Amino acid sequence: MPSLTTADWIARAAALSPRRDAFIGGRFVPAASGARFVTTSPRDGSALAEIASCDTEDVDRAVRSAHTAFLAGDWSEADPAHRKAVLLRFADLIDEHTEELALLETLDVGKPIGDTLAVDVPKTARAIRWYAEAIDKTYDEIAPAPRSALALVTREPLGVIGAVVPWNYPLMIASWKLGPALATGNSVVLKPAEDSTLSALLLAELGSRAGLPDGVFNVVPGFGAVAGQALGRHELVAKIAFTGSPAVGREFLRYAADSNGKQVALELGGKSPQVVLDDCKDVAAASSAVTWGIYYNAGQTCNAGSLLVTTPRVREELLERIASDTKAFTVGDPLDPATQVGPLVSAKQHERVTSYFPIAESEGGRYVVGGPDPEASGTYVAPTVIDGVAADARVAQEEVFGPVLVHLAARDTEEAVALANGTRYGLAASVWTGDVSTAHRVARKLRAGTVWVNTFDASDVITPFGGFGDSGSGRDKSLHALDAYTALKTTWINLA
Repeated sequence: MPSLTTADWIARAAALSPRRDAFIGGRFVPAASGARFVTTSPRDGSALAEIASCDTEDVDRAVRSAHTAFLAGDWSEADPAHRKAVLLRFADLIDEHTEELALLETLDVGKPIGDTLAVDVPKTARAIRWYAEAIDKTYDEIAPAPRSALALVTREPLGVIGAVVPWNYPLMIASWKLGPALATGNSVVLKPAEDSTLSALLLAELGSRAGLPDGVFNVVPGFGAVAGQALGRHELVAKIAFTGSPAVGREFLRYAADSNGKQVALELGGKSPQVVLDDCKDVAAASSAVTWGIYYNAGQTCNAGSLLVTTPRVREELLERIASDTKAFTVGDPLDPATQVGPLVSAKQHERVTSYFPIAESEGGRYVVGGPDPEASGTYVAPTVIDGVAADARVAQEEVFGPVLVHLAARDTEEAVALANGTRYGLAASVWTGDVSTAHRVARKLRAGTVWVNTFDASDVITPFGGFGDSGSGRDKSLHALDAYTALKTTWINLA
């Protein structure tokens, strides 16, 4: 089948009729209040749909539906082989609807269509499929009790999981929570970001078609201050799994404390450093990884490599290559398959990112490439490299969440590590070196949940993802996530 052109995607976009209502108890329903909000495309500012704006009453309906389904046991007590078969069908349906899901994601958040087709949707299906395959390969335990007893240690599902996901990777991050939560028998209420609702609603429909019982997977669109808070405070929610900003993450901790003390898992972003040392063997590869690590998804990635730390001998060549590579990125219409960097998700996000330019200038920063573009339209921001700021500058400390790379110069390896660890975040980091001892030593010293050596953002569902410090607590992905959605139960049987 020939590849679709920009005109093809525009035609398909015009013909779309996305789902607009909440998905509660196995069917699409409007908000109880009848309220709706308009979701617009950052591609051109056009209205995409009027989405049901859920409030406390709708969240309560969804949670109670999920709780009822959990108690009924059709899913929570189903044989592992049955849950596996349903989730495998779910993954297959995601694959079958790749183009529709990719188009919804691109229109909703401005992500290039080439990325949503090749990365976001396939990785969503892979996560669901991987956890499906793990279901019947996960064993419980028998403790070394006396011969007169049998002590069983089993994983039990928690109940209702509230999953609150951001707009930058709506499908993928949802799958990181849905996969292990559903695999272990929980029910889920998903609250997508108001900027990225469309793909979540189709995902819920596909889950139902795959055989998830009514109420096991619900989606409540709406605003965080209303729907998100209602989910965080609900007494029947056993756990909140949240990905987003540190400020909102702390709010969910407060909601939990004010309600039933529910578990809270947080992934809260980062200021991920790429440390390039003098003995780096392939400066061209490092430059390519650095630029892709910050400009992919227009820098709107929680583990984006937004902080570059270099030592003296490699610095000049690397910065020259980065400047050249940066200028080669294609910024444009996200429905153009050739586009590499699309618009930021919203006018609000554009205002946030561009507000850092005058701040950086006031802090002594200079633009190696990019910077403010008075001729730019919409929510597009040119890929930008900033040099010359101090380590404590705001632009070097805060998560800009846009295509903005900040460079810090280190005198040696020890100072490079100190600069890399010098923010409040600890989500990810990388080190570029040609010496295996240096690689191990620096990787151990970098305070991050993931450390890459001579690469960046190489990942899969097989490894855990999360961070330290202001990057949050808990881990998505890998077999460890199965433990995150279960509680250990001891059953002690007297054999005497």
